[in-house]
Parts: sequence; C-alpha cells; structure tokens
Amino acid sequence: MNCLVTGGAGFIGSHLVDRLLSDGHEVTVIDNFSTGRPENLAGKKVEIIKRSICDNLDQIFENEKFEVVFHLAAIPRVQLSINDPVNTHETNINGTFNLLLTCRKFNVKRFVFSSSSSVYGDQDRLPLVETMTPNPSSPYALHKLVGEHYCRLFRELYGLETISLRYFNVYGPRQNPDGGYANLIPKFFRMLKDGNSPVINGTGKQTRDFTYVGDVVEANLLAANTTNPDCFGQTFNVGAGKNYSVNEVAEIIIKLTGSKSKVSYGPKVVEPQNTLADISKSTKLLGWSPKTNFTEGMKIVFRTLK
Repeated sequence: MNCLVTGGAGFIGSHLVDRLLSDGHEVTVIDNFSTGRPENLAGKKVEIIKRSICDNLDQIFENEKFEVVFHLAAIPRVQLSINDPVNTHETNINGTFNLLLTCRKFNVKRFVFSSSSSVYGDQDRLPLVETMTPNPSSPYALHKLVGEHYCRLFRELYGLETISLRYFNVYGPRQNPDGGYANLIPKFFRMLKDGNSPVINGTGKQTRDFTYVGDVVEANLLAANTTNPDCFGQTFNVGAGKNYSVNEVAEIIIKLTGSKSKVSYGPKVVEPQNTLADISKSTKLLGWSPKTNFTEGMKIVFRTLK
C-alpha cells in the first residue's frame, strides 16, 4: 500500500510508521513537528513533509496517489484544549475536515481516523460501549466526536471507506515525559527515576484503561486492510478491556524504578472519572484484540527509558 500517516513523527504515529515499513508498505509522513519529534523518524526510509494538516495539500495528494490515510495528527490533551480552544479547534476539527475533503477529491480508498475514549465523558456504567450516547466534557473530546461524525458522513455521502478508532489511554516507548501536558505514565517514570515526587491530580482513585501502543498499531493495520463493509463509517473501541487506578499505576512505577519517593496529591482536573473499554465490536468486526498486558507493557517502557 501507498500510505500517508499524518502526525507520523509523534508517539503513536512513529510506531505505526515502523510497522508499515516493516510490512513493506510505502510511507509518507505529514507532520508540522509541533509535538512530533524528528528523532522518532531518524534513519527510516520514509518521505517526511513538514506541513500542517490545515494547509492546502492537493499537490502532495496528486503526486503521491495515496491508497490509505492514517490520520493521527492532532493537538492532543484535554487540559490544553480547555486553555487554548481556538488553536486546538483549528487543527482538530478544521484539519480533519480538510483531510477528508482532500481524500475525496483525490479518490483515496481508505481513511483511518484516530479518535479518543474521551468522547464518552462520564457515563453511568462501565464498560464503555460504542452504542452509548457520547458526553464530551472538553473541547478536545468534542473535536474527536465531530471528526467521527464527519467520517461517518463522508462514508454515507461520498463513499469514502472511513473507520474511526477510539483509543483508551495509550502508553509505550517514545511517549513524551516532558511539559505540562505530559501523559501520566512517562511523566511518573521520569520523575521517580530522577528521585522526584510526582503529583497525582485528585484522589488517584480515578481509573483508566491503559492500552499498549503496539496493540493500537495493530488495530490501525486491521482497519486499513479489512474487507468487511460493515466496518466502514463505524467507530471502534481500542482498549485493553481492563482498568487500573492512578494510585495503582504509581505503585507499579515505584516498584519498577526502586524509588523511595512518595506521591502527593493536587487539585482535580477536568477528566472522566473512570474508563474501561468494551471491545466486543472491535473483536467481532475488525478481528482485533489486545495482546500486551499492562504489567508486561510497563516493563517494556521501563527498559526503554534513557
């Protein structure tokens, strides 16, 4: 396949690029490197185009004749979208719409959209299943929900084969541990390894379904290759099907690092209290299920720390 990966220099995107290359596919990456890292693509046989997904991309699509677009580019993080709603809206909604329009114009066959479990917001019951009414509690969550609806409409109205994947708290090597919006796992690993004490927002009793990045990559490949028409225009949960509290995660990291530091607690932030994926639809229609349990995944992360 001739593939485009938007956000291919990012955490998940670069792992997807690795897998596509190892499977023998041609890969082009579009990334403006606002959050992506050049070192994630260093030495890889991939064409890298430094552009925004909000730009006119016609020339690129006309020249490359992409068969599949994996759309991972975004300004991520819930809190960042609350603090900067204008720029995050521009990239996450307008950028996605721009890509869909361009795919339609140049007859791209398949569009795989990286969505988020944040679209569920707080729900009355677990596990979270795709038939639930979304309840986004942040601009970022709403952006992803709008993207899913656009994907559905482009399938129904224009015949573009779209599939949306709702990721549940992805973790793994290369995840950025720095900055105010860094994810919990790499941030805690870095702080405890350096002898510092991490701060947990809220009580730490909030739970998350942590999903290993390799399993997320596998879901993307299955979405790109499926011939099941029942998958197109649909949304699928991509989670481990098991959740852990933030306190439990902190304990696991403390044990792995051998740290003597103690965690402290800060004010609660805007986020769902609990997440847990029902993955029965993904298993039935895409043939996907996670392969890496949380304990093994955390050991891999620890071994790859610098």
